[in-house]
Amino acid sequence: MAKRGGFPGGMPGNMNNLMKQAQKMQKQMEQAQKDLETKEVEASAGGGAVTVKMNGKRELTGITIDPEAVDPDDVEMLEDLIMAAVNEVSKKVDEMTASSMSRFTGGMGGLGF
Repeated sequence: MAKRGGFPGGMPGNMNNLMKQAQKMQKQMEQAQKDLETKEVEASAGGGAVTVKMNGKRELTGITIDPEAVDPDDVEMLEDLIMAAVNEVSKKVDEMTASSMSRFTGGMGGLGF
């Protein structure tokens, strides 16, 4: 008598293995995310006139401004340098995160990593 439904050849065992692998990968992803949050990235603008640091949680952790970059008659230039440095460090954090998570996503896009 033939079985109805299901998968021949012991699929339940394979499903168990698949679930274990998925759980293991989830734990590894969680650990990778925690590791990323503790890393710090730095970027500069204006040849080092402004340097900013950001952690993996996308929190600014430091800003250094060369005193020579502070010109009371040209505050707009300083504002532009700060904005450029913050945008660059933010881009670097995105790249660091994408690089770290790509080992889990296998290059699949659209997963929010």
